[in-house]
Amino acid sequence: MDTQLILAGISGICWTIVYIESLRLGIKQKTYAMPFWALALNIAWETVHSIWGYREEGMTIQVIFNSVWCLFDIGILYTYFKYGQKYFSEFFPKKIFIVWSILALVVSYLLQYFFVAEFGLVKGGSYSAFLQNLIMSILFIAMFIQRRGDEGQNLTIAINKFIGTVMPTILVGIIGLEAFGRPSLFILVIGITIAFFDLIYIGLLLINRQNKSWLQNGNN
Repeated sequence: MDTQLILAGISGICWTIVYIESLRLGIKQKTYAMPFWALALNIAWETVHSIWGYREEGMTIQVIFNSVWCLFDIGILYTYFKYGQKYFSEFFPKKIFIVWSILALVVSYLLQYFFVAEFGLVKGGSYSAFLQNLIMSILFIAMFIQRRGDEGQNLTIAINKFIGTVMPTILVGIIGLEAFGRPSLFILVIGITIAFFDLIYIGLLLINRQNKSWLQNGNN
C-alpha cells in the first residue's frame, strides 16, 4: 500500500477520534472541548478545503475526511455557543460574546481562503493547517490552566491529536510531497514544535490524573 495513503489514513482516523471525543465530551460535561480560535480556524479550513479540494482534485480521501470533520466541527461549535459564554461572562455579556465569536469565524474564513489563493491548495493548506495546529496546541495548554484542570479535556483527545499531527509531519516534512518539490523544512520544524507542546499537554493531563488538586495547591 502507498506510504502516503497509510500516513494520511492514520492521521485522518486519529483526527476523527479527536473530533468525535470533543463533541461527546462537550455534550456530556456541558462545556466545549476545543479552544475556540482553534475551532474557528479548523471549521474554516475544513469548509474551504472540502469545497476547493473537491473542485480541483475530486473525491479524494482527504476531501472525504475534511467533509466529515467539518460536520463534527459544526457540532462542537454548537457546544461552544450553548455552553461557552459562562467562561467569558465576567468580560462579555451574551450579545458581545456572540458578536465576538462570529467575528472570529469571519476572520478565520478569510485567512483560510487567502492562504489557498496565495500559495495554492496543497501548499496553502499545509502551511495554514500546521500553523493553526500549533495555535491549537498552545491554546489547549492555556485552556487547561484557565479551567484549572481537565474539564472538557482528556488523554484520548490529546494523544490522538499528537499522533494525527506526527503522521503528516513525516509525510510533508521528511518524505515530501510533489507540490513542494522536496521535503518541507518549514513544516518539519512546525511539526516538531507542535509535538513538543502536545507532549507537555499530555504530561499535564497525566499529572492531573494522579493529583486532581495540584493546581489549586499551587496557589496556597
